[in-house]
Amino acid sequence: MPLIRPFAGLRPASGRAAEVIAPPYDVLSSDEARARAAGKPWSFLHISKPEIDLPAGIDPYAPQVYAKAAENLGRMVREGILARDPAPCYYAYRLIMGKHTQTGLVAAASIAEYDTNRIRKHEHTQTAKEDDRVRQIDALNAQTGPVMAAYPDARDVDEILARCSAGAPDSDATADGGVRHSLWAVRDAEIQARLTRAFDAMPALYIADGHHRSAAASRVAAARRAADRRHTGEENYNTFLTVIFPHHQLQILDYNRVVAGLNGMDAGAFLARVRENFSVDISPTPVKPARPAEFGLYLAGQWYRLTIRRELIPVNDPVARHDATLLSDYLLGPILGIKDLRRDKRIDYVGGIRGLTELEKRVNSGEMTAAFALHPTRMEDLMAVAEAGKVMPTKSTWFEPKLADGMVSHVLD
Repeated sequence: MPLIRPFAGLRPASGRAAEVIAPPYDVLSSDEARARAAGKPWSFLHISKPEIDLPAGIDPYAPQVYAKAAENLGRMVREGILARDPAPCYYAYRLIMGKHTQTGLVAAASIAEYDTNRIRKHEHTQTAKEDDRVRQIDALNAQTGPVMAAYPDARDVDEILARCSAGAPDSDATADGGVRHSLWAVRDAEIQARLTRAFDAMPALYIADGHHRSAAASRVAAARRAADRRHTGEENYNTFLTVIFPHHQLQILDYNRVVAGLNGMDAGAFLARVRENFSVDISPTPVKPARPAEFGLYLAGQWYRLTIRRELIPVNDPVARHDATLLSDYLLGPILGIKDLRRDKRIDYVGGIRGLTELEKRVNSGEMTAAFALHPTRMEDLMAVAEAGKVMPTKSTWFEPKLADGMVSHVLD
C-alpha cells in the first residue's frame, strides 16, 4: 500500500457545510457542546459529542453514547445532510484565520506506515482516550476526526494543491471564531496519481495534532485484521483520515503557564532565585517572547523579561533544549517544586489564542500568583523531536487554526 491514497469521503451535501461542521470533539466540554448545538439539528456535535442528546450527567463513555452517535450519523445520511462521494478522491482543504492561510491534502494514510514510524509521532497517548476513540470508530464504522499532519518541503505538492484549490470550492463555511473552511474534491485520476507518487517519495510525515485518533485507528485496524479471514491489506480500515499540510504553513501558537503560589516564598525571594539561572529585566509592557530561551513573567502586577543563561541550553538534544523543558528544569521544578506537570494542581496551561491579557486576568483575579509566557514551538523543532524518536514536553504545541469535524469523514467499509 502507498503512503497515502484517495478515498470516497462522507461529507456535507452541497450548501450544507455551515450547518454541519463543528469544533474538534476534544476542545469542548459536554456542557459547551450542548450549548453550541442548541437549535442546530445537523451540527456534527450530535455525532462527535452524542452525550448532548442524552440526559445531562450521563457518562460520556457509556455504551449508549456511542450507539447514539451511530444513530445520529445514520439519520444525517438518510436525510441527505451527509453524502458519500461515488468514487475515491483526494481533497484540498484550506483554512483561513485572519491573515493566516494554510492549504493541505485530505487523504487516507497507511496504518502500516504509521506502525513502522514512517508517519512520526511526538506525543505519548493515554489509554482511556484511545479507548474512547476506538469505541467511537467501531460504533460509526467511520473515522470522523481527522489527524492533522505535516509533510516536509515538497514544492511540487504545494503547487498541485494551489492549482486544485484555485476555483470555487465544493464546500465552504465560516465557523465560530471567523475561521473559513474550504474543500475541493480532487477527482482527476492523473492528479491523484501524481500526488500519490509525490508522497510515496517522501521519507516521512509528521503528526501535528491527533495522536489519540491515529493510535485508535491503528488499534481498530489490528483488531479487524485479526478477525477478517479474507484480509488483503486494501480494506479501508487499514488507513486513517488525515489532513497533511506543508510544514512551513502550519501555525503553532505559544502555550503558556500559570502557577498558584510561590512555594512559600515572597516575590522578592522568588525573583532572587530566578536570577540564579536567568537574567531578569523589568518590562513596561507585556512580554511576548521574541525568540527561544526568552520568557515573559507576570508577577504582582509587573511584567519581566527572563532570558536563560546560554550555557544552560543543551545543543544536541531537541527535547532538553525546548523552552518548555528549560522552564521546567530551571524554574518550575527546582524553585517552585512543580515536577509533575500533568498532575500538580498548582499549574495550569493557557493557549496563546487567548493572548497575554488572559495571563494577566488569571493572576490579577488572585486565582493564580504568576504567569509565564513562552515562545511558540517551531515546526522544525517538533520535527526534530519526532526524528529523534522522542516526546515533546507537556503542553508545548497549540495549533491554530484547527480542523473542523464533519468536513469530511472516512467510512471503513
